[in-house]
Amino acid sequence: MEPVLRVRNVEKYYGSRGTVTKAVDDVSFTVEKGEFVGVMGASGSGKTTLLNCIATIDRVTSGHIFIGGRDVTALGERRLSAFRREELGFIFQDFNLLDTLTAFENIALALTVRRTPPEEIRVRVEEVAQRLGVAAALPKYPYQLSGGERQRVAAARAIVGSPSLILADEPTGSLDSRSARILLESLSTLNAALHATILMVTHDAFTASYCGRILFIKDGKLFSELRRGEASRREFFEHILEVVSLLGGEGAHAL
Repeated sequence: MEPVLRVRNVEKYYGSRGTVTKAVDDVSFTVEKGEFVGVMGASGSGKTTLLNCIATIDRVTSGHIFIGGRDVTALGERRLSAFRREELGFIFQDFNLLDTLTAFENIALALTVRRTPPEEIRVRVEEVAQRLGVAAALPKYPYQLSGGERQRVAAARAIVGSPSLILADEPTGSLDSRSARILLESLSTLNAALHATILMVTHDAFTASYCGRILFIKDGKLFSELRRGEASRREFFEHILEVVSLLGGEGAHAL
């Protein structure tokens, strides 16, 4: 079966001649359907740039990125826009909910744009909201919700269209520890129950411990890879901390 994501020899440079910064340096990896993969690295390591390239927000300087078998690095802007809408789900650190829409309307937005029938929208929104524990929040506006509820609504919006790949950029960065734990358990449920494929950038070992595999980036290159296997989450957390210490010590929050 074709991997959901194939990254092949990707490089990303910024700047002009004489002041070039190589943010991503010949990175290659694959993500299979149903995997929950974390990308870790210190600030400035290139992890967010890599995510932006996969998200088609940034163009690669060289290399190729295949999502669902399609080379997204070869798509024009109009096709990219449609591809993002139909194949990718996004969870951002700052929620990115529309203040003038209710939680229901925020979650439904992607389906509405696709002209999904209203009754199907209602069923799908209510189902994903139930799974993420925000069914009671559906009639409310973002300002009426806690940070944790807003982020779970954002997660529901990302998953409701059944995208090939969900991309999460520091999704717990704005949350307190309790809200972060609830969100991460919700993402784990989506991954286990719906086989959602998730690629999550984080600098935090606690957050990363919910993943099944971690890719560590240092100076734009893949530094190491860690698989959870049969380890408990606490054991995996300890293994992550060992690698983080080699990368420079960022992300060592208590479990």
